[in-house]
Amino acid sequence: MAKKDETSERGELPETEVVHLGRKPFEQHGFVNTPVYRGSTVLYPTLDAIKKRTQSFTYGRRATPTTKALEEAITHLEGGAETVLTSSGLAAISTAILAFAESGDHILIPDNVYQPGRAFADKMLKKLGVETTYYDPLIGGDIANLFRTNTKLVLVEAPGSQTFEMPDIPAIAGAARAKNIWVLADNTWATPFFCKPLSLGADVSIEAATKYIVGHADAMMGTVTGNARAAKFLDNAKETLGTCPGSEETYLALRGLRTLAVRLERHQRSGIAIAEWLAGRPEVDRVLHPALPSDPGHALWKRDFSGASGLFGVVLKPIPEKALAAFLDGLKLFGMGYSWGGYESLVIPFDPTSYRTATRWRGPGPALRFHVGLEAVEDLINDLAEGFARIEAAR
Repeated sequence: MAKKDETSERGELPETEVVHLGRKPFEQHGFVNTPVYRGSTVLYPTLDAIKKRTQSFTYGRRATPTTKALEEAITHLEGGAETVLTSSGLAAISTAILAFAESGDHILIPDNVYQPGRAFADKMLKKLGVETTYYDPLIGGDIANLFRTNTKLVLVEAPGSQTFEMPDIPAIAGAARAKNIWVLADNTWATPFFCKPLSLGADVSIEAATKYIVGHADAMMGTVTGNARAAKFLDNAKETLGTCPGSEETYLALRGLRTLAVRLERHQRSGIAIAEWLAGRPEVDRVLHPALPSDPGHALWKRDFSGASGLFGVVLKPIPEKALAAFLDGLKLFGMGYSWGGYESLVIPFDPTSYRTATRWRGPGPALRFHVGLEAVEDLINDLAEGFARIEAAR
């Protein structure tokens, strides 16, 4: 999957790194996995030690050997200087923004942002005196026209939530850097395995590790990785907000990390196959997948990404509600449920019309977001084909 020129300073390809990063078996009596450290209190051996607080671990909220192992691994994969772990992807977004934004600041968020992130800006940040402007995700370097004297940060999401527009991260980051404005990038779709936002000019890379890093739909987790100039701000946010993940969840994220490479390879291959099949269906108006050559964002994806995940969108041609219900309700392998990134295939309907403010969503028919899991492609296609047959029967 990876290219030889993608080796790191360790001299290893990413597929090898995810198996070994953060693991130190001979510091754990030879056990290959870092144990789950559950605890709050850490004992100090002397008065001098408790005054200086220089020992590796001081309190469970701040760090444990389990959380440190995951932080080290993610920091390396992202190419960053510091990683903060949070209890969810949304907590990662809010922690990252609060690390930099203050009362009186102005921030820029893409119009296709993850919806709970928009709610955080509209409710909590507004209450705290931070003003948000939503921008067209395709704005590129022209985002400079939206900068104010008090603009503190720009959030990018690549590709955008639900509708999968591909932003020009280097152009946005270049414009922001010229004005000393922070750039935060939501990298959940690609993971650091397929995209490294810090190398594209972003200061912070955010992951809803709940998705592909955990990979088994059994834990909530977020990560925030910063470059050298952002690290102290993230450290301060972690300490003052008291953010920390659960011990079991951290262990499950470490477990998921070990198989990230092989799972992503399968998600990518199967996702593209299903997307191409859907693009040929007469019921489909268009497929929203930046890895397809027909997608408007394909050139940017090809330039900045080394792969694609299993998440994409589809816009159907107009059909009655009962036909859509027949299609979705009868699916056997595609479950209807939120989140994604697990081994299981999922589908949800979506309509961003009501919450877009800077752009207008145009879709002749209903839109669906698919996550292609690890099932056999042939079985997934058969499931969808039977669903399209139900649409025709319901007409």
